[in-house]
Amino acid sequence: MSRPQRLSVDEIQARIKDLPGWLLTEGKLRREFQFEDFVRAFGFMGAVALVAERMNHHPDWSNVYGRVVIELSTHDAGGLTDNDFRLAAAISALHG
Repeated sequence: MSRPQRLSVDEIQARIKDLPGWLLTEGKLRREFQFEDFVRAFGFMGAVALVAERMNHHPDWSNVYGRVVIELSTHDAGGLTDNDFRLAAAISALHG
């Protein structure tokens, strides 16, 4: 299996425009999600976990009550790859 290829700065800048709500922070894609309560936030995390596992690409994230913070990068590539953008798009679709 080949290692994912890191995207160039220009590729990242072009692609992030298609991901409303996502920011480029310290070389990672980052987004904060707010929910009404802990149960809804945790349910969202469970849904994201299933998608991430199918993609074999797992987020760095944290949860405090109704807030979920997700950061994406590809550690093997040392930066952002197509996998990060595909997972970000899937997460955004789950959120609605």
